Amino acid sequence: MPTYPSPTSITTLQEGSLTLHGEFMWGSNYTYLAQVEYKGEKLGVVYKPTKGVRPLWDFPSASLARREVAAYLVSEALGWELVPPSVYRKDAPLGPGSLQLYIEHNPEYHYFNFSPEDRQRLRPTSLFDLILNNADRKGSHILLDDDRHIWLIDHGICFHIDDKLRTVVWDFAGEKIPDRLLADMKRFRDKLDLPDKPRPEGEKPDLWRSLGQYINHSEIGALARRTERILSSGCFPNPDSSRRQYPWPPV
Repeated sequence: MPTYPSPTSITTLQEGSLTLHGEFMWGSNYTYLAQVEYKGEKLGVVYKPTKGVRPLWDFPSASLARREVAAYLVSEALGWELVPPSVYRKDAPLGPGSLQLYIEHNPEYHYFNFSPEDRQRLRPTSLFDLILNNADRKGSHILLDDDRHIWLIDHGICFHIDDKLRTVVWDFAGEKIPDRLLADMKRFRDKLDLPDKPRPEGEKPDLWRSLGQYINHSEIGALARRTERILSSGCFPNPDSSRRQYPWPPV
């Protein structure tokens, strides 16, 4: 069955009948391989039920599945297509949770054994984690499909208002951010807060409203400020030696 995005993938994820096929055993939280079917389209998906999340001291456990969807919305708003199509389903077999399109890939090929050429393609990945304040970018969370497209998974602990960045991708520290990526980020920042566009008092831009279904307004505000800070700097930052900025385990 197809496992790559189609124009109807989101609708199929939202509306399709869901069948569980098995459980991924190596993660911290309950995660399942499943299939959704809708109007003849069948897709492999990863299902993460909210009630299967291990409690965390710094993130509300019930919010992790929604953060997965928020990361997809940010990826789409940036135009980078880094996160597989993702939705939040309330009517799932084990209760509400996230559904994400499953990407066929070689799990033995990951960040730590990428070719130098593939490593050089990770600038958008590095920026994406900075923007999201990703607290857990492991090497195995970066996938390459059969067409060599880069996909990023596992964004349940992103968007915190405090600095939580932990990532293995520091390859570009100190470098100037390419102009095309800065332009994408500027358009994204404008979608979050359009100061020159008249709006009724209290009305938020469409992206703000969409993200507001999955993360709170303080987190959206922090997202906008992080983006603005990166734009103002124009460079990939260096790791902060005063705190741990690498995930554990790294793979």
